[in-house]
Amino acid sequence: MSTECCGHNSQFDGATPAFKRTLWLVIAINAVMFLVEMPMGFIAESEALKADSLDFLGDTATYTISLLVIGKALTVRAKAALFKGATLSLMGLWVLGSTLYHIIYTNAPVAQLMGGVAAAAFIANVISVLLLFRFRRGDSNVRSVWLCSRNDAVGNLAVIIAASAVWLSKTAWPDLIVALIMASLFLSSAVSIYRQAMAEIAQEKSSGPHHDHSHGKAPSE
Repeated sequence: MSTECCGHNSQFDGATPAFKRTLWLVIAINAVMFLVEMPMGFIAESEALKADSLDFLGDTATYTISLLVIGKALTVRAKAALFKGATLSLMGLWVLGSTLYHIIYTNAPVAQLMGGVAAAAFIANVISVLLLFRFRRGDSNVRSVWLCSRNDAVGNLAVIIAASAVWLSKTAWPDLIVALIMASLFLSSAVSIYRQAMAEIAQEKSSGPHHDHSHGKAPSE
């Protein structure tokens, strides 16, 4: 997916009641799923579930930041997106390191528990994606919310597939491979968010402090 950092798609900053209500609901979904999935990840001994639950926690925190900076200057929103990009990078590196460690000390996860929890997480994230779909184009702050939710749904589907592969192979390798894929997805999304945010900061500097047309209408696409 392109960064869409220039042009009309960067206009919407989320300053509408509809987007704020949607974001509050998505925050609640993510917080509940973190509380459910993290302990299940340890019980099932699944690195992919742990990675996914960590993503739920990160989304809960970063989406709250997104709410706080709605309506602020473009540079403020872009800097908030930079922070979220940094958070994604840290999560990706943590998952990468943890997975590499468990490649040495492998225990096959409990496939049935892993798959069941991943299925519940997938449903939660699909709901979030559907809620956010019409807000998927906007400034880096708004778009980062869409990217994170989309990544979560893709990650959950991958965990479900991995659980089936663990059950068939009786090894931990499918779980570890999916965890590595999720780590790379975190890092690639962080780069995408970082690029768009930096472009917005540069755009704001070049246009001057009094030139901010950020309060656009919610995208209808």
